[in-house]
Amino acid sequence: MPQPDGKKRLRRNKMTKLVIVESPAKAKTIKKYLGRGYEVVASMGHVRDLPKSKLGIDIENNFEPQYINIKGKGPLIKSLKKEASKCDKVYLATDPDREGEAISWHLAYILGLDLNDTNRITFNEITKTGVKAGMKAPRAIDIDLVDAQQARRVLDRLVGYKLSPFLWKKVRPGLSAGRVQSVAVRLIVDRELEIRDFVPKEYWTIDASLLKEGARKPFAAKLHSKDGKKIEVENKEQSDAILKDLEGAEYIVASVKKGKRQKSPAAPFTTSTMQQEASRKLGFQAYRTMKAAQELYEGVTVEGMGAVGLITYMRTDSMRISDEARQAASNYITSKYGELYLPDKPRVFKSKSNAQDGHEAIRPTMPEVSPQDIKASLSPDQYKLYKLVWERFIASQMANAVFDTVSADIGAKEYTFKASGYAVNFPGYTVLYEEGKDEETQKEGMLPELKQGDHLKLESLTGNQHFTQPPARFTEASLIKTLEERGIGRPSTYAPTITTIVARNYVERDQKQLKPTFLGEVTTQLMKDHFANIVDVTFTAHMEEDLDKVEEGKVPWKNTITDFYSDFDSTLQAAEKAMEGERIKIPDEETDEVCEKCGKPMVIKMGRYGKFMACSGYPECKNTKKIVVPTPGICPLCGGKILKKKSAKGKIYYGCEHNPGCGFMSWDEPVADTCPKCGKTMFKKKGKSGKIYCAVEGCGFEKVPSNED
Repeated sequence: MPQPDGKKRLRRNKMTKLVIVESPAKAKTIKKYLGRGYEVVASMGHVRDLPKSKLGIDIENNFEPQYINIKGKGPLIKSLKKEASKCDKVYLATDPDREGEAISWHLAYILGLDLNDTNRITFNEITKTGVKAGMKAPRAIDIDLVDAQQARRVLDRLVGYKLSPFLWKKVRPGLSAGRVQSVAVRLIVDRELEIRDFVPKEYWTIDASLLKEGARKPFAAKLHSKDGKKIEVENKEQSDAILKDLEGAEYIVASVKKGKRQKSPAAPFTTSTMQQEASRKLGFQAYRTMKAAQELYEGVTVEGMGAVGLITYMRTDSMRISDEARQAASNYITSKYGELYLPDKPRVFKSKSNAQDGHEAIRPTMPEVSPQDIKASLSPDQYKLYKLVWERFIASQMANAVFDTVSADIGAKEYTFKASGYAVNFPGYTVLYEEGKDEETQKEGMLPELKQGDHLKLESLTGNQHFTQPPARFTEASLIKTLEERGIGRPSTYAPTITTIVARNYVERDQKQLKPTFLGEVTTQLMKDHFANIVDVTFTAHMEEDLDKVEEGKVPWKNTITDFYSDFDSTLQAAEKAMEGERIKIPDEETDEVCEKCGKPMVIKMGRYGKFMACSGYPECKNTKKIVVPTPGICPLCGGKILKKKSAKGKIYYGCEHNPGCGFMSWDEPVADTCPKCGKTMFKKKGKSGKIYCAVEGCGFEKVPSNED
């Protein structure tokens, strides 16, 4: 009997180390690699923060933050203290960025750890190699990084808690302002004003369809010049005159120029470019992208591997990759496509001058593991994002694509037409991946083999009217790109910023576009009039540079706050005085509907649960009703109208006007065409290649949509 007790005593006295991370998923993955002798627990994010009920910053005492333990985290803090007391060493392994550094700093305070001790470890990737490398390089907490987070937190708190009550009094209760969010809204509002003020300019193109003798398909050519001078056609009269001039003209190839063009792959993802590309290609909102990325980084249970982190840390603006990762990608490319698909020399992508180069670009931790290999172990969002990250990274290490280009000048009387096209000579990286675009570009087609002196047959010649187009509204992808290019905020803030401005009803989504509401326009104008610096793009970018200097240890963080606050406070006082007793009314959105109770026009208002329709005669008439958006569809069950509706979670669906009595609903959009077999309304599946089908049971008709559908 003494022997078992002795074994228990030996086990209890064995050295134990505690590793604290943020999330249970990350804890589970890391525990697998550390094994016995280590306990791995999660702090569930921050444990201390500024209080929600008050400013929490002692302005008179050099802006000292008044941190408190986060409400509801008492039992967790007690548990962390208990675990720490039982261990010989505590390691703080929160995320490798300023937010993670701050969490470690707060944990050190709560647990009474020495800030000079080498108890801080970071993992660029949650793999066996990444975890072992992190454990071998413990360091002290980086106070400059902590101060950078404190500076941002205090600055955002001062702006939010001082400016928001002003907006409550002058516009509407419940509004918020923010250092980055207010600038983001301004960009969207300014773009809308540009679109509104845009005056289209008419122009015409003269387009020829030409056929080479012996060829099966005609090719397109555009009028370029007359007597060697570039020609611009401004109206129908000019177009008709040119068409008349060209009657009976012979079309002869005047010159042919051939060449080669190379196209290089895009760099591996940074946080910003990943959010942009996931928006373009997957239709993901930034928040959805970051959620899936966090899961892939922290660890997913993969069949045959167990819990493993599949991508490197997802908050980075570095384009650097490790030599090991580059070699693993080269090995995969060689085995899959052959050595021809490797570049002449290893690719090195240069990060931006202000990039934080502490860790790598976003890449797969195991490049040899293809998306298809692990599809069964991933959720749909995880799989789509892993596939995007993996393809982008592998393509970035592949050879250039090579194109044979050809351009031809075609003479017709004194006029010259131009035609151009290309053929793929060597696909290179494009066999796997091509970067998405914010706007569609006109694609060049293939040209037949042309040579000087060839006579061409004119199939058609038309004058086509066009109008210059206003700038496009921002999408999430183009807004994120603009914020990054202008130095507003940091990539890690873009997802919460966009979520906030939509949730606060400053901006609304119109499919993929971001459109300002009347509230967003009114609030932005107020900010421009009284708080110009807060919504000034250049000022905000300079502020971001000052905050970066704190992170680099060049400037004490409280000095930065002091410099900002003196001007901000005087501006706020001046605005309070200038707008004393004044309140701004938000215009109602007018509709064509008339109130059935009093005959006055109905308007759209915003309530706690979204938009609704109300009588403009309020308070005399209190009539309200839900907003009904008709579609061209007729219910296949009862013949009623199909209406566009929103679920409680904000998802669009389509239901019969007689619901709940009828019961018909669909997530797919009704189209104007009726079924050629049964005459009922047809529906279109979501997605780019969504088929059009008949929903009537037993009919079964479906078709692939054309460009006109």
